[in-house]
Amino acid sequence: MSDQPARPRPSRRTVGQGQWALGHLEPLNPNERTKKDDDGLNVRLRIENIYSKLGFASIDGADLRGRFRWWGLYTQRRQGIDGGKTAILEPEELDDEYFMLRVRIPGGRLSNEQLRVVATIATEFGRDIADVTDRQNVQLHWIRIEDVPEIWQRLEAVGLSTAEACGDTPRNMLGCPLAGVDADEVLDGTEALLATNRLAEGNKEFSNLPRKYKTAVSGCPVQCVGHEINDISFVGVRADDGRVGFDVWVGGGLSTNPMFAKRLGVFVEPDDVPDVWAGVTKVFRDYGYRKSRNRARLKFLVADWGAEKFREVLEKEYLGHALEDGPAPLPPNGPRDHVGVRKQKDGRNYVGFALASGRTSGTQLTEIADLAAQHGSGDVAMSVEQKIIVRDVPDDNVDSLVAELEQRDLRVQPSVFRRGTMACTGIEFCKLAIVETKVRSVELYEELERRLPDFDTPVTINLNGCPNSCARFQTADIGLKGSIVEDGEGFQIHLGGSIGGDDAAFGRKLRGLKVTSAGLPDYVERVLRNYSSDRGDGESFAAWVRRADEALIQ
Repeated sequence: MSDQPARPRPSRRTVGQGQWALGHLEPLNPNERTKKDDDGLNVRLRIENIYSKLGFASIDGADLRGRFRWWGLYTQRRQGIDGGKTAILEPEELDDEYFMLRVRIPGGRLSNEQLRVVATIATEFGRDIADVTDRQNVQLHWIRIEDVPEIWQRLEAVGLSTAEACGDTPRNMLGCPLAGVDADEVLDGTEALLATNRLAEGNKEFSNLPRKYKTAVSGCPVQCVGHEINDISFVGVRADDGRVGFDVWVGGGLSTNPMFAKRLGVFVEPDDVPDVWAGVTKVFRDYGYRKSRNRARLKFLVADWGAEKFREVLEKEYLGHALEDGPAPLPPNGPRDHVGVRKQKDGRNYVGFALASGRTSGTQLTEIADLAAQHGSGDVAMSVEQKIIVRDVPDDNVDSLVAELEQRDLRVQPSVFRRGTMACTGIEFCKLAIVETKVRSVELYEELERRLPDFDTPVTINLNGCPNSCARFQTADIGLKGSIVEDGEGFQIHLGGSIGGDDAAFGRKLRGLKVTSAGLPDYVERVLRNYSSDRGDGESFAAWVRRADEALIQ
């Protein structure tokens, strides 16, 4: 008789969903066929030996629109195609002969040398454009296939990579940008994160997952990585006996069907994080739904099973032992973006500043590297709010660094609107986008600064070019989802989203309410003025929206 535990019996909802563990091994859609035909990691050899030598026209379609993502490459949107054609044109009509390229940066931390290499690549190969993303990547644009091998060589020489920055893979792993130096952190998650990344990156055991897979490992006291909306998160906690470790959350995600992650209720020692991560990832690999791309994220499996069953399968089938029960994390104790000047545990300081909605350049990144070396240790890190932090700044250097940054429009003391605004790539480069976002976001926060100069309550405004929520519009105070309106480009409104603490909620979708890009400042100003006049003492914008009269938010 077999010693293996009995696998869960399939329910009516999971029969025929392409779950490997239930024997459904034959691909049920073109994406699964592409992955079965050849692992996405294998495309690197073809890029180096064929495509980079023969040029864009030589690239096989399955590689171009599929496996290239395993090495951080997406084709850019062809210039001049308006948003109304996004869902109409065939992929080859949307493709430009240039690429967006994501650099994998676990935990968002860069040494001075690494930052300079990324900056130089952006300047030499990417028309001097770079975006800091809300996944702690740096995303480059205008990359030619002929230049990719040289870019890889430069990145890998300083310990960076583009491996699995996209695709149905374990993507860049999030961590607190202040790990190891935050005076109030529960624990330093750096080694647990890096050990997990070493296990995952380029490992063919995990390179064919049902869908994208997002990981966070952090002991940050403000819970800056947003564990509620990742596929798997390890959140720093202190046990009753004083030990520090991690609470595990699974099944979070946004896009067109947002769901918050669920606690497994376990306590994981730091050294055990890679093994538990591997177990959860294998559950997803083997039991995840592979029939429909729209139901392939881990969140759907967790929603169907529940946390208790998921933990049982993890322990019995993949770990071979029970996990220790553990406490829930304490509520976050401050803003998540790490903007401003704060003390480190070693007595030095960190200085966090706001870019223009994540947009920067190779030239500016080089200047930041210079300033970090002159005023601090040279190390920088990126937050998931598209901000950058200079670490290890002595007291005597703080004022001069702040002055140098502010002079370059890198705001250490930004307005609430600039600080709270972020945007996805948008129609400028993304083939899925419907509207422009980067320029619109800057125009919006600058206009709000002029109209509401005394408004000082923290508020988040997230602009997204399509429904996929790369800029997390459902979790913002004011979430703006790109939409086609009668007058052309506009946004659908979501209000009152929030994460952190017990009041996490997705934004309230205002049915039928769409605002043109031109009318956006008027709408946001009106709602914020209504909030200012109608709110209770200490009432947040999100809390106000949930009880406000409909007329005040229209």
